[in-house]
Amino acid sequence: MKTLLLTATLTLLVTSFLSAADPWVVYEGSDGLGKGKHIVLISGDEEYRSEEALPQLGKILAMRHGFKCTVLFPIDKETGAINPDISNIPGTEALATADLMIIATRFRDLPDEQMKPIVDFIESGKPIIGMRTATHAFNIKGGKKYSKYTWTNGDKNYEKGFGRQVLGETWVSHWGNHGSQSTRGIVVKGQEQHPILRGIKEGEIWGPTDVYEAHPGGDSVPLVLGQIVAGMKFDDPPAKYEAGKQNRNEPMMPVAWTKTYKSESGKMARIFCTTMGAATDLEAEGTRRMLVNSVYWSLGMEDKIPEKTNVEIVGEFKPTPFGFGKYVKGVRVESHVMK
Repeated sequence: MKTLLLTATLTLLVTSFLSAADPWVVYEGSDGLGKGKHIVLISGDEEYRSEEALPQLGKILAMRHGFKCTVLFPIDKETGAINPDISNIPGTEALATADLMIIATRFRDLPDEQMKPIVDFIESGKPIIGMRTATHAFNIKGGKKYSKYTWTNGDKNYEKGFGRQVLGETWVSHWGNHGSQSTRGIVVKGQEQHPILRGIKEGEIWGPTDVYEAHPGGDSVPLVLGQIVAGMKFDDPPAKYEAGKQNRNEPMMPVAWTKTYKSESGKMARIFCTTMGAATDLEAEGTRRMLVNSVYWSLGMEDKIPEKTNVEIVGEFKPTPFGFGKYVKGVRVESHVMK
């Protein structure tokens, strides 16, 4: 009996050690409407702290709604720490069992073995949510197997790559003044009753990141326009422009839209894209609610979206301000495991 107990104890210790060593984190989720659904969230951008935003979003989806969430990170092979400046995101094979992919990468040139599961998912007909820099998620060198997904792809059969073809837009430009003007979400007239906007009052969608120029193509349907805000506070007034200069609030650019993507095999996938979604944007309850509601919509569960979705922050969340080179050095995946 003692031998059996010792063996069981050692097995448990080894299992825990191996699980802790994985360079990704899994939030198994609680009971909830999302139970039985698996979401893979892929971080990896140098500027907007997706390595902080996606763990928090994953925790909310798991703990408040029951979804199983696997969060992937860019990992420094030498140190094992999270490093958003590099193109190494282990664990993409988790997409093989995923029902939804949420991606917030920027200009990644991933190795083929990490890119293949992403491409397989893109072409599977399953839903995808793109956040902020996902419009320019990949910058894959010419001649590589998956180079057509790069943001500047010139092939007319897949022009401007993943961003334009799947999400509806690639990188164009900053529309607001970066770092000094924030974004207030204004609901598109006629879309007030869309399920993704349920429980969100006018002006509750906000983020300190600026508005991107975006002209979504295909069958894209804009839901939210980005009003350029004069400052970096939630209640700052709309930006004004000097006489003779273009008023960039006329027209306002879309910052959230839906579309469909037809895969190579003809399968149709639901797509939601928002050019918001930096870690600091998630401090606004309305922005979090839009993202959580979009998960339900993407999975065809819009009839289950409550009148006011629970988007309460899980644990401590003090996001790092956006900016190049401003990520917190030395952070390891273990720090995102829920105690």
